[in-house]
Amino acid sequence: MAQARYAVFATRMALTIYKGKLKGAIKGHSLLKRKADALKIKFRKVLKDLMENKMALGGTMRDANFSLSTAKYSAGDFSESLKESVESASVRVRIQEENVAGVRLPVFKQQSEDIGSSMQLLGLGKGGQAIQKTRQSFLSALEVLVHLASLQTTFVAVDEALKVTNRRVNALEHVVKPKLENTVSYIVTELDEREREEFFRLKKIQEKKAKAIEAAEAQKNAESLVEAQLRLTGQFTNEASEEGASMSMGGDNDLLY
Repeated sequence: MAQARYAVFATRMALTIYKGKLKGAIKGHSLLKRKADALKIKFRKVLKDLMENKMALGGTMRDANFSLSTAKYSAGDFSESLKESVESASVRVRIQEENVAGVRLPVFKQQSEDIGSSMQLLGLGKGGQAIQKTRQSFLSALEVLVHLASLQTTFVAVDEALKVTNRRVNALEHVVKPKLENTVSYIVTELDEREREEFFRLKKIQEKKAKAIEAAEAQKNAESLVEAQLRLTGQFTNEASEEGASMSMGGDNDLLY
């Protein structure tokens, strides 16, 4: 029992403090439990989307590579012309944040930009349509890859946050709350025991005081009785002396007469 509670001296102040801590632990456990539930829902949703996008990525990349082979067959090797025509990136990725139960999750967003007319002139002689189709296929594949990267990053972040939250929930449920409850129970028991001891002590003191008062009254009554007896005895003695004296004075007169 001593190991399952905090080392504390049982006082009213300590009881108030640990009751407040217990109340805070219960509220924190409830909030963390709801946070864990929200993270679990998000985790399952991200896992489902991640699996679907991974399954779709294979077909998208297959179509993109097939269109690239078709474009090379139609227009020949246009890699050098493509490098010369590209001056800046046509696709950029921005990082945004999504807040889920207080956990900030990174979200990648794809932004497409116009690269100008130089790309449109690529393959003008032959194979231009195949090159544009290849471009669209790889843009679709890139979009899937960006979304997949966002889902993967979110999955890792949610998984880590869920583990931390579950550890905190378990710590509050199985360690902190039982120790606080045992501490509060110990303080209440000790205070009740002290109150019983104090009540018993006061009762004994009152009994001793009552006995002392009774003894004092009994002694006082006895002293009063003895004093009354002494007064009666002295009165009788005085009356007897007066009678003896009067009798002796009367006898002398007779003799003298």
